[in-house]
Amino acid sequence: MNDLKTAIIDIGSNTVRLVLYQYDKEEGLREIGNIKTVARLRTYLQPSGEMSEEGIQVLTETLLTFKAILDDYEVTDVKAAATAAIRQATNREKIMTLMKKQTGIQIELLSEDEEAYYGFVAVAHSMGTKSAVTIDIGGGSTEITLFENKELQKSHSFPFGTVSLKQRFVKGEIMNGSEKKELIAFVKEQFKSLSWIQDIGLPIIAIGGSARNIAQIHQQKYAYPIASVHGYEMTKGNLDELSVFLNNLSFHDLKQLDGLSADRADIIVPALEVFNVLMEVVGSELFQITKKGLREGLIIKRILQTDKSAFDKYNVFEGNAKRLARQYGRSEEEADYLMHLADQLYRECCRFGYLQHHPKDLHLLAKAARVLNIGEYIELSSASQHTFYLIANQSIDGLSHKERVKLALLASYKNKDYYQRFAAPFTEWMSREEYRKIRDFGAFLKFIYALNVSKRRIVKAIKMQTKEDYIQLSIYVKHNAAAEEYQANRQKKHLERALKIPIKINFVEVGLNNYDN
Repeated sequence: MNDLKTAIIDIGSNTVRLVLYQYDKEEGLREIGNIKTVARLRTYLQPSGEMSEEGIQVLTETLLTFKAILDDYEVTDVKAAATAAIRQATNREKIMTLMKKQTGIQIELLSEDEEAYYGFVAVAHSMGTKSAVTIDIGGGSTEITLFENKELQKSHSFPFGTVSLKQRFVKGEIMNGSEKKELIAFVKEQFKSLSWIQDIGLPIIAIGGSARNIAQIHQQKYAYPIASVHGYEMTKGNLDELSVFLNNLSFHDLKQLDGLSADRADIIVPALEVFNVLMEVVGSELFQITKKGLREGLIIKRILQTDKSAFDKYNVFEGNAKRLARQYGRSEEEADYLMHLADQLYRECCRFGYLQHHPKDLHLLAKAARVLNIGEYIELSSASQHTFYLIANQSIDGLSHKERVKLALLASYKNKDYYQRFAAPFTEWMSREEYRKIRDFGAFLKFIYALNVSKRRIVKAIKMQTKEDYIQLSIYVKHNAAAEEYQANRQKKHLERALKIPIKINFVEVGLNNYDN
């Protein structure tokens, strides 16, 4: 599957969403459109179990609107998936038949296990966390999964969600103290029925709109310095503090709260309490948010059926870094070459004791080398600023926000002053040792970048010799290297500062067959 333009319609209990995707083998999976309708289908389920005619009409009108949008985008490949609200309706067959007849859209009803599985697929292929408990709380159901080393171990779907919990426990617009106690007791009893999540201490990864809103509220409250919620991390303490904060707000205040969608003002507190209870039952201290979920799981699974190499859940960042670099004009060959040079120089520095060899450090350098200075694609004179912004402020699958900022600092390094300016909002995110190490590795990579400034990949080998009071660095090249020699000598002061010793550089032109990579 080299090229695909498709749409996923996610018919949930709270919202119905149309997402348009484009997939290209080189560029990867891109979201090109996202339209949401707050339908609250769960509220149309009657005591008899049937969905009311009013609810069916809401769904019909929503799908007809989506059909018109699909026609505008000229998308004919559509997968519509329904979850709890339709699944729990006793007249579900009638609903699906009617939707096909009136809108032309064929609905696939997902089972509880399928809904949980597709959420896991999305998390496994978008997060770097190897083992975790996931929670996807919708309007009418809540899916819990356990995965270890990126393999699904257990899953369960509870027939309650934010909308149904509000209907059951909350009489007014927002929850009062006694209602909160009843809700917490109920949810705790439900979660404790799953022996396989009891006190296992793994991170919680939360899927869905309520989780994203909680992350956004927290970011707004503390003037978070970078964008996006994917990969955002909170502690149990953060959730507890947020619970106190939200419980003290009126319904009017909640609707005006930055970061919170107005249509979730009445259900955000029940959702947060569910997350808090799960953290307690699991014994977890880390709460992670993903912006990927059921829809992404469906499309990823579909692509993998025809192209098994399209996504690698065991190396999430690497695949996305390739696509990110390509997006900004960096060929895979050039990225691999910069990684190769960084590896050579790092090993030489370790061999002579100027650096201590750590696999994690080498892995970090390799990551940064792949996206090194990608901001030059926008403007050469301000490449450093653009590089930092591009990496720090966009979702990068496989990285937490702290990892993303460290990567941005490494890949954008220009000089000490720029580094201090970029790092200033994030000094509490790292220790002094990490701060210095990233600064020194940034200087190291800036020197590496100078060795391929003409983009000809002419450096064949890097060799180091120690003299009495300086390092002799021999750079073996297969052609004239005037540009590389000029840039390397300009940038060597940064490397000297990092290694704490003067450096003399000698460029040596060798035969084409010598030092082949």
